[in-house]
Amino acid sequence: MNLEDIKNMEVPAKEDCLLFMWATAPKLDEALGVLNAWGFTYRSCLIWDKMKIGMGYWFRVQHELLLVGVKGKVHPPPPTERISSIFKRKRSNIHSRKPNEIRKLISQWYPDKSKIELFARQQFKGWESWGNETEKGLPKWVEDLL
Repeated sequence: MNLEDIKNMEVPAKEDCLLFMWATAPKLDEALGVLNAWGFTYRSCLIWDKMKIGMGYWFRVQHELLLVGVKGKVHPPPPTERISSIFKRKRSNIHSRKPNEIRKLISQWYPDKSKIELFARQQFKGWESWGNETEKGLPKWVEDLL
């Protein structure tokens, strides 16, 4: 999809919700534009140190950013459960694979919230996955939000 199509998507989000969005350094401006177009306000980010240097134009990149956006009234994780803003995990050899530990943390922080991963490449227990690589359409509860 091109950037404008992504910005114009009807995102299945409730009135009070959070958005966790992965962004690469060269695409940070575009990612923030998508976050805003979807009606979220940027709050913070986490740096995933992949512990392995990659390619890059300005710098040889070894990190990705996990942006946090909010819509409505939501709270950060409890103070006793907050983690460092630098998350160190070796990257997988599988292209674009994100660390499952992040999904586990989100599930732990917000156990009563519905969770969906857009543009998913894999299934994760307790989450709906929607993306062209999961070969799955939108679940009924998501269609009801649109």
